[in-house]
Amino acid sequence: MDNRAVYNETTEPQEPRRRPFGCTLRHLWGWRLAVKVVQTIFSFVAVVCEEIVDNCLTCSGLYFFEFISCSAFLLSLLILCVYCTDLYESLGKDKVQKLNFWAVPVIGASFLVASIVFSATSSGYAVESAACAFGFLASFAFAAEFGTECYLRRKQNIGGHTQNPRNIPSAKKSENQPLNKQRR
Repeated sequence: MDNRAVYNETTEPQEPRRRPFGCTLRHLWGWRLAVKVVQTIFSFVAVVCEEIVDNCLTCSGLYFFEFISCSAFLLSLLILCVYCTDLYESLGKDKVQKLNFWAVPVIGASFLVASIVFSATSSGYAVESAACAFGFLASFAFAAEFGTECYLRRKQNIGGHTQNPRNIPSAKKSENQPLNKQRR
């Protein structure tokens, strides 16, 4: 009797399903995906608008904004790629989330300062105003993600602990007590 038809699927090792380019969205979904994409797009548009500026009266603000906006775009793109590729598993969930938690406020604050400096030193051209506007929008997107992360972490910490731990008898006191109080 030929048993190949019965045991063929279960006994032969199957190759794991390969994702196209190793990309997946299972680690980054819902509001996080939307915020990460918005951060990257706003940062990119700010870089493009600032690159279009032909001449400037005070160029130091423009150069500072150029450096910060380009860095913010590349870092937000890198974080997005880490979440969406196999690198997430390689680095580990805790390290990636810790990196994201501390990188987002630094990028957002730097972008906000650069946008303020650039808007203060700009000549008033439409492209400069657009670059500043997208700089502020990107800063607010980074701030919104950081604020939401802080709120969720705080909510998780409160949910994981009891509200009033002092009223609960300690385990050492109660472990030597009988389960049922015996009456005499």
